[in-house]
Amino acid sequence: MKIDQTILQEIKFGADRSDIYYCLVDEKVSPGGLNVDKMRLTDPRNIDLQFREAGCLIMMTGNEVDELIHRGDLQTDDLHQSLFELALREGVIKK
Repeated sequence: MKIDQTILQEIKFGADRSDIYYCLVDEKVSPGGLNVDKMRLTDPRNIDLQFREAGCLIMMTGNEVDELIHRGDLQTDDLHQSLFELALREGVIKK
């Protein structure tokens, strides 16, 4: 997988950092990103499955992203690139 086959989508459920989710999404599965309105109609017990089936490769809260930035594992200047590289290092995706 190449970075241009993914997008970084920010989903806000509230104003708090824990209510903001950053999703690295496979554009082949969900061109243009996740359809959150459609996913909200899903049984909440199956929401993780819905995210995976919609092409979500990684999903982190704002708090998690902040912690990884603080540790130096992610870069704020290009969050998409650094999340993609993290997914490669962790074996979530392969080149």
